[in-house]
Amino acid sequence: MASLVMVIQLFFTIVIGLYFWNALKTQQNSRSLITGDNKKEMEKLKKMREVKLTKPLSELSRPNDFSEIIGQEDGIKALKAALCGSNPQHVIIYGPPGVGKTAAARLVLEYTKFQNDSPFGRNAKFVEIDATTLRFDDRGIADPLIGSVHDPIYQGAGALGVAGVPQPRPGAVTKAHGGILFLDEIGELHPIELNKLLKVLEDRKVFLDSAYYNSDDSNIPTYIKDIFENGLPADFRLIGATTRRPEEISPAIRSRCVEIFFTALNSSEICEIAEKAVLKIGRNITKDACKLIGMYCSNAREAINLVQLATGVALQDKRYELNAEDIKWVLDVGRYIPRYEKSIRENPLVGYVNGVAVIDGDNGTILEIEASAVIRKFGKGSVKITGIIEEETIEVNNKKIRRKSTALCSVQNVLTVLKNRLNIDCDKYDIHINFAESVPVDGPSAGTAILCSVYSAIMKLEVSNVLAMTGEVSLQGYVKPVGGVPIKIKAAKQAGVKKIIIPSENWQDSFSNISDIEIVTVSNIDQLIDEVFLRKSLTDNSSDNNEDEVSVIASKGETA
Repeated sequence: MASLVMVIQLFFTIVIGLYFWNALKTQQNSRSLITGDNKKEMEKLKKMREVKLTKPLSELSRPNDFSEIIGQEDGIKALKAALCGSNPQHVIIYGPPGVGKTAAARLVLEYTKFQNDSPFGRNAKFVEIDATTLRFDDRGIADPLIGSVHDPIYQGAGALGVAGVPQPRPGAVTKAHGGILFLDEIGELHPIELNKLLKVLEDRKVFLDSAYYNSDDSNIPTYIKDIFENGLPADFRLIGATTRRPEEISPAIRSRCVEIFFTALNSSEICEIAEKAVLKIGRNITKDACKLIGMYCSNAREAINLVQLATGVALQDKRYELNAEDIKWVLDVGRYIPRYEKSIRENPLVGYVNGVAVIDGDNGTILEIEASAVIRKFGKGSVKITGIIEEETIEVNNKKIRRKSTALCSVQNVLTVLKNRLNIDCDKYDIHINFAESVPVDGPSAGTAILCSVYSAIMKLEVSNVLAMTGEVSLQGYVKPVGGVPIKIKAAKQAGVKKIIIPSENWQDSFSNISDIEIVTVSNIDQLIDEVFLRKSLTDNSSDNNEDEVSVIASKGETA
């Protein structure tokens, strides 16, 4: 009996030994296989990394200094003011694509690291994430922005998962701790993610949750307990960039951020960008070619792409200078459309006034307002308005609102003011007001231009072609403030305007530093009429007898 037991024990010992020996051999073989595959893959990866192409022009042209960001001096100054002090703020940057929003955000972090009172350390990170590509799981498995928890039931939970331990995974907000989180296209962020982000901005930490977390579980490591109890650190500053208008962004995030505006680039700024891009690749470009680029491109990316393609055309002909023919060929092949840039007329006209409008949120343009007034021999006169509709549809926060056109309201206000404040009976005239060239008129800021055009048409007085104006006219005859005045001044200056009239309440001290254009403020229509028609110092640039023309126009105004 004892011998039988010994035989059985020996048998099971041999079986168990064979089992463990086979398991150990399998493990060693697997390890050898993994090691072999690892070496092969590492060699393959090393060879792939050894293959490098030259940098594309878009990367070579990326700004490395604030001076290389063209046309955004005010925006960069505001960005520094918001982030480079002892108490940096969250920021939203508005502006069209390709004007330097991302580059400015990167540079401002590097700049502020070396400021004495800055809380950003030398190792502060710049974490960039695109809101349009952010995806999250409703079960909380994955959330690249906020962070998530990998619960034990999910595949790949590892040894901790086997032990029933939930594992927190940090998101971009934690990776940006102590630095900058740059959220591109913040206007496209999902509402659920936006609400989570708002909570993080308030708490400066991320609290994660899991049904598998038990504070009394001794298997849970101390650091995981600390994360669930005290949260993951997320003390960063947010810089959100968007091409949307402010009214399209959630008020909840706007109220927590300083808002900074980057402006669209004009043709001369585009030319400067193109010239610098050409120099960086060791080529030259003619002035005519550069001017063509400015006429057709609206942002830096377009200009650089055009330069790169034109450079390839020149190199095929073994030339190191880009000429106008190279640019024209690219424009034809790429079917580029010239950018809209309005210029003033050559001569002053009766009933014709330069207004100034803001289009596409941050672009300015000259708004041509024409008026004619013919005395009605019998009956009451009429008012005809063209170029706008009596109702307009606007979209705000994905809601469409149909309202009476504010431009039409401005016309009605002007007719009432002319009658009640200037004693001009408009009912005696057939009046036709036209907003030329189908430029969209949104808002009451064309009020002063409408008033002067109608007044000019009735009194038969010319209005200077180098004069522009903006401002709302109230029923009491006051000139009220309007929006977008800096953009309008820039657009008027670019169009050739020498003098612009704005509401007194819109005056900013920074306007004193603007050259090549006179900025005049008015607070009521008496000052407006006096400035436009009685004390006129501006005349038609093409006239050879400027002084005589001024005296004639002034005498007409006195007679009226």
